[in-house]
Amino acid sequence: MPEESKEKTQKKRWTLKKVKTRCRTIYWQNFLLTASVVMLTLALLGSAFFALTYSYAIDERSEQMQSKATVVSHMVSSYMENGSLTGLCELADFASNVTDAEFLICNSDGNLLLTTDTTLVNRVLTVPQDVAEGAMSDDTYAVRTTLGDIYEDTHFVVGVPIVSEGATVGFVLAVTGARALTTMWRTFIGLFFMTAVTVLLLSFVVSAWVSMRQSRPIHEMAEATRRFAEGNFDVRMHNYEGVTEITELAESFNNMADSLQETERQRREFIANVSHELKTPMTTIAGYTDGILDGTIPPEQEKEYLRIISDEARRLSRLVRRMLEVSQLQSRDLTRTKAPFDVCESMRRVLISMEKKITDRGLDVDADIPDSGIMVLGDNDLITQVIYNLLENATKFARKGSALYLGVTTLNGKALISVRNEGDTIPAEEIPLLFERFHKSDKSRSEDKDGVGLGLYVVKTILDQHKEHIAVTSENGLTTFTFSVTLAGGQTAQ
Repeated sequence: MPEESKEKTQKKRWTLKKVKTRCRTIYWQNFLLTASVVMLTLALLGSAFFALTYSYAIDERSEQMQSKATVVSHMVSSYMENGSLTGLCELADFASNVTDAEFLICNSDGNLLLTTDTTLVNRVLTVPQDVAEGAMSDDTYAVRTTLGDIYEDTHFVVGVPIVSEGATVGFVLAVTGARALTTMWRTFIGLFFMTAVTVLLLSFVVSAWVSMRQSRPIHEMAEATRRFAEGNFDVRMHNYEGVTEITELAESFNNMADSLQETERQRREFIANVSHELKTPMTTIAGYTDGILDGTIPPEQEKEYLRIISDEARRLSRLVRRMLEVSQLQSRDLTRTKAPFDVCESMRRVLISMEKKITDRGLDVDADIPDSGIMVLGDNDLITQVIYNLLENATKFARKGSALYLGVTTLNGKALISVRNEGDTIPAEEIPLLFERFHKSDKSRSEDKDGVGLGLYVVKTILDQHKEHIAVTSENGLTTFTFSVTLAGGQTAQ
């Protein structure tokens, strides 16, 4: 028994938790909110409607009874002046039938003289003094009363005085039961309730439909997010037309999905490229090391192979260093490091640092760098690295004994820096690939021992962060890289 009781308690808690979870969903929150607002509105309108219709019914009935009572009062006054009440009973009965009310004709003392109510015939009755005084006053008199227990239940009574020859000689009471009084009001109430139920049901249906339509994209997004977490990046949301916010949400989600899919593609490509780049030198190092250790390589050749191992280790070091540089560049905040600097001075420093490599290849340098200097806005170190990478790349692929060009001009608020070399023409279909990670223009990752295929990718990354542009042309053996840098304030085009 204790185990069964514990199981029932846990099941009940789980059920309550499930109900609470459902009530926290957008669908149920919107539905309950709409239902609450509609019901509250109907309650307020119903209260106001009940009060107004009841007041209207009372006033309408009171005016009708007072009008007929006044007619009866005039008839009684006329008959009194003639000295006889003969025939008055038939006229009073007619007025009672038309008005759906009973008439009591009393003298000034409140004694009942004549009535159309058959239950009061042949009875000696006297109405209460306060009713008599109210009925004989000049003001409109209407009251709910039993007439001093003449009636068992409360009736609605309207009194009108009888005036004969200028004197008040009695009064006429028009009497009706409360049920008859509220007949029209009850009709209004029934009509209202029928309308209210119809509106309530309609609002529930519309609210449920709208809530379901609003929650469906969110459920779809949650499912798509779960599928994204499982590694499925092909999921997209449908385009929900008609609701601007939902449409914007779907478009934003799909844009995010495209971006994540592209990031994942680049990640996989990056891993594949890194694996490829690391595989060759590591295989070389491992193979030659094993050959030296097991004696496969003769002792007289060990020094040569150790030199190869050293070169491959340095290439691995350069690859890792460049990869770290790329990672640091992508997380760098240029808003703190941007400042005006002289780009001409940076270009001269790069030329000096590249002097040995240029001399070793027997290249001439054509430098078009103004002595006056050109002030630009950017990160000095990063722009200098761009110039260095481009000039190093031009030196590497320049034909021996040819000329290099490094120059700068200004145009439309930009400094345009160009690096040109003479060598093999780059195919047009390969130009868009130059700035991709690990791409090498010689089509072989093993021929270029010094490069790791990240130099131009670093260039493009830096310029993208500066929101600048770089262009490449290669025709008839002349290859030119030209990139822009924004001029600092006060500079004009030359």
